[in-house]
Amino acid sequence: MLKGRWRFFWGEHGDDGEVVLEEGDIFNIPTRMFRGFENIGSDYGMIMSILGGDDAGGGVIWAPHVREAAKNHGLVLAESGRLYDTKRGEQLPNTEHEMPLPEQAWLEGLLKPDAKTVVRHYVARYWDLMAISAEGAVKVISEHGLIRDKPGFDVDFISRQSNEHALLRAENDVVLMVMRGHWSVQWADESVILNPGDTMWLPPDTEYKLDVTASGEASLYRVTRTRDPAGFTWMGD
Repeated sequence: MLKGRWRFFWGEHGDDGEVVLEEGDIFNIPTRMFRGFENIGSDYGMIMSILGGDDAGGGVIWAPHVREAAKNHGLVLAESGRLYDTKRGEQLPNTEHEMPLPEQAWLEGLLKPDAKTVVRHYVARYWDLMAISAEGAVKVISEHGLIRDKPGFDVDFISRQSNEHALLRAENDVVLMVMRGHWSVQWADESVILNPGDTMWLPPDTEYKLDVTASGEASLYRVTRTRDPAGFTWMGD
């Protein structure tokens, strides 16, 4: 959560459970369950998302009652995942078909975790990460992280306390996502300043260095691509 206060809820009708997340918190939303979210803060809100694999779009399935509500507003969902607004004159092309409604057996096979399960296994709180990062960079999402998953990437949390000011090497594609503070990223003979909400991609084999350039709170998430294929949430071997 980059900015704002957000309520996440899940289940076919959104009533299986819910959790409220604050700025800097991270939520690894399990696959195979319906979910939704809303900004419940009093100001602007923004979420930064990480998707596994090279083609993670178009895979969203709507609950039947959501499809019905959308249709009442003139919206048609195609099998490709594209949305057509008939009230704006858009029509489903002859080359596409409307997304079929999920069958009841499929709906009954979805995950229905309670809030205790989700908070324990899939949520990491920002201030907890800040405290743990005093001992070094925190493995947040990975096979052996605080949140155990193999979604095609690992997520580390780095703060002012855990930054070692050492020369680092991107073993694979790396994306930096700044949460707090102002960070200098140096590579080769170049450098750039990243501010809260900025992102930066580093290609494989890039040698780089991170420095905090101002006093005060400083933190960022580092996402590293792995060889694990994107797919269903990993539940352990």
